[in-house]
Amino acid sequence: MRILGVGDDLCLGSLYLRLAEEGHDVRVSGGGVDSAGILSGLVERTDEWTAQLPWIRQAGREGVVVFETASHGSVQDELRAQGYRVIGGSAWGDRLEEDREYGQQLLRQLGLQTAATYRFVDYAAAITFVRQQPGRYVYKICSGHTASTRNYVGQLEDGADLIAILNVEGRRAADAPPAFVLMAYVEGIEIGVGAYFDGHRFLRPACIDWEHKRFFPGDLGELTGEMGTVVSFRRSETMFERVLAPLEASLEKSGYRGWLNINTIVNAQGIWPLEFTCRFGYPGTAICGTLQNDDWGTVLRKIVDGHGEPLDTRPGYAVGVVLTTPPFPYDEPRCAHVPILFRGSLDADDWRHVHLAEVAFEQGQLRVGGTRGYPMVVTGVDEDLRQAQRKANALAARVVIPNLRYRTDIGETLIRGNLERLEAWGILGRKTEPASRWIRA
Repeated sequence: MRILGVGDDLCLGSLYLRLAEEGHDVRVSGGGVDSAGILSGLVERTDEWTAQLPWIRQAGREGVVVFETASHGSVQDELRAQGYRVIGGSAWGDRLEEDREYGQQLLRQLGLQTAATYRFVDYAAAITFVRQQPGRYVYKICSGHTASTRNYVGQLEDGADLIAILNVEGRRAADAPPAFVLMAYVEGIEIGVGAYFDGHRFLRPACIDWEHKRFFPGDLGELTGEMGTVVSFRRSETMFERVLAPLEASLEKSGYRGWLNINTIVNAQGIWPLEFTCRFGYPGTAICGTLQNDDWGTVLRKIVDGHGEPLDTRPGYAVGVVLTTPPFPYDEPRCAHVPILFRGSLDADDWRHVHLAEVAFEQGQLRVGGTRGYPMVVTGVDEDLRQAQRKANALAARVVIPNLRYRTDIGETLIRGNLERLEAWGILGRKTEPASRWIRA
């Protein structure tokens, strides 16, 4: 196959490298300043992706364009209308992700319960609202280009901490305030459900995931894009049927093709969907790949062919740990291209669980690339969650990068009771043994 990857930040480095290893012809194009140097020396880069369309056209059905973003949906729709085989999303998918209020309205129309959501374009009005209706709210800007560190989850029942944040944000954006929402806080367990959509239906099985977004162990510190995730393709039936399946007809009508995930909060009252991810997840794509027996070329082919072919997946869990260096989680262009080294030599299985992201190969040395300090993800896979966690942490400990930071507790709250709670609420699909039997001490 010929694969053309298009994005702003080239965040799917691991996917492109795996495709190249499988023997596919891969070219990538990054349009953002943060993509400078990423994958150089590893994958063929091109400055202008549109100039590569004849190369894709010449390959016929073997040519595929992969979009990383939730901002090129209308372009994807146009390319599909011209006969190109495109994976990524659609214009409607972009709206679902970026317009949070619209996404919540759609979910309510489909019969899902949602948290109260209030949209604002004026910080003073939002502050007045919180004073008049005090409580805990989640603050999110309606844009896929906003850093996760700008989001805030209210901690105080009177809303005093949120008001302080809104005052700061109002001063920051005094000249051009963005649209944003305040969503009523819902107590419970965060869990996502996602699947590949082939233009007509979701490919089964779906994947369930538990993201860890705080910077430090124990869920302390600022919100990041993600510090690690637990994923599984097993026991996802209930989440799929109740959250994703109702979307199939609308996605087909929109021309959507690609990965779609909905993040939710689950409690004794049921499932509360929070937001859409209408693109390949980052680092979720790399972590899911370790549980897919299908190689990536086969997965992409199943998506573009649109025949509803099921995925060949492994049982158990994949625990992914994001390895970062300064300035992550902040977007500051001061990331030196420091070397990436390893304790001892890695064998083929070790490398299967090393997912390179923002890296480059320069002067004979693998180095941190780009500007943000997001060099790689490491994974551990096992049918037992504790063992998967230990494998991921053991591999992370073999990576040597100056000022390396990562969390060692990915999956800990699941192990210590959240899986059993989800089972008691009827959220996890069929299994012959209780959750306590499939987590070893």
